[in-house]
Amino acid sequence: MRQMNAPPRFLADHARLFDRNPREAALAWFREARFGLFLHYGLYSLLGGAWRGRPQFDKGAEWIRMAWPIPFREYAALAGDFTAERFDADAICRLALDAGMRYVNLTTCHHDGFCLWDTATTDFSSMHAPARRDLVRELAEACDRYGLGCFLYYSHGRDWWHPDSPDNGEPSCRPDCPEDRDHFHRGVAYDINRYLDLVEAQVLELCGYPAVAGIWLDGIGTFLKMDDGARISRAQELYDRIHAASPHILVSYKQGLTFTEDFYAPEHRITQGTVPDDSRPREICTTLLPRGWGYRKEDDGRHHGPDWVMEQLDAAAKIPANLLMNTGPKGDGSIPEEDAATLREVGRRLASAP
Repeated sequence: MRQMNAPPRFLADHARLFDRNPREAALAWFREARFGLFLHYGLYSLLGGAWRGRPQFDKGAEWIRMAWPIPFREYAALAGDFTAERFDADAICRLALDAGMRYVNLTTCHHDGFCLWDTATTDFSSMHAPARRDLVRELAEACDRYGLGCFLYYSHGRDWWHPDSPDNGEPSCRPDCPEDRDHFHRGVAYDINRYLDLVEAQVLELCGYPAVAGIWLDGIGTFLKMDDGARISRAQELYDRIHAASPHILVSYKQGLTFTEDFYAPEHRITQGTVPDDSRPREICTTLLPRGWGYRKEDDGRHHGPDWVMEQLDAAAKIPANLLMNTGPKGDGSIPEEDAATLREVGRRLASAP
């Protein structure tokens, strides 16, 4: 049994620093980690980028509810087919290790509001679908066994399920469905704090899992386009609650909302002015899929290969930044075969490099 004050396994090499300052130990580890695996998985994965047989390409497959748009009642019914029968946390961790990666990041709750863990806050989750599984716990415990850090993606600024989700008046905030006209609160009925209370409760639940290295927030564009959005978001309050719950857990919010985040994690590239010029670590997230982050059947056979991944690793190292490489598991939870083969080849090249 692990001692009460012992560091998580992924921080074992920084145990002495962990005793003095858990967050500094986590930051030291993160700077060394360099390479991680991103998994975009949820109800949207079942659709494979198509609705009623019609593929859409305007947005990533994970945005399909917004792109058509799909009424909430019809989209929520997909949960009845969510079995995750081939979601294998041990196999995911072994793949990450084969690729030379040090951590894994899972979309615990994407913009659609569907949760992949045993949350006490809603029935809209994998535990109440036919899967009857807490996929976050499975992955976190597997990461702990394999000595990997586990980052947990959470959509903070964009939510297409909660009636009081953030609304800056732009169409990307809420699906424009006549059927959902009464679903979302507006005017005097709208209170974003009801949504943010739920966010805090859910994120603090996630902080209780083993091997959690960080909470990785998304949806920043909504708050950036609000007057005084950083304050309205209650982001700093949330960061403080996370650090109080577990001091070693790192927090990111893309390119930075309050600029008190532990690291910056913009998409695809870092150029002049993308993130503040300070000493915080950087991470670039990008994807093996050619048109988005979630699985799209129409793109089978067209994913990026190992040469491209090696180029991204080289570019990230020059910044320096970590590289968080995404794959979109299929509806059954399995990793696309072409992505698994690419990542194993990348690991082979990294292991044989001088």
